[in-house]
Amino acid sequence: MLHEDITHKIIGCAMKVHNTLGCGFPEVIYQKAPAIEMGKQGLKFKREMVMTIYYDGIDIGTRRVDFFVEDKIMVELKAFSRLDDSHLAQAINY
Repeated sequence: MLHEDITHKIIGCAMKVHNTLGCGFPEVIYQKAPAIEMGKQGLKFKREMVMTIYYDGIDIGTRRVDFFVEDKIMVELKAFSRLDDSHLAQAINY
């Protein structure tokens, strides 16, 4: 798998946060805790990174991704008990 070592660390961080905090907090809380864990793992990341959206080579706006890790992997956090197709579409669009 491409970037398997980085992905493994990110998932480990997410699981530690989930096991420690559980569910029920707003998304902003779940953004702060993984930043702490990823720092402990030595992962370089940017939070709330602005990404430009292009259509036919023309800049048509921006979006923010929760984390951009090691300049390779985008991480989008969701604080929902159930994901729907719109959440998947958002992640794919990034």
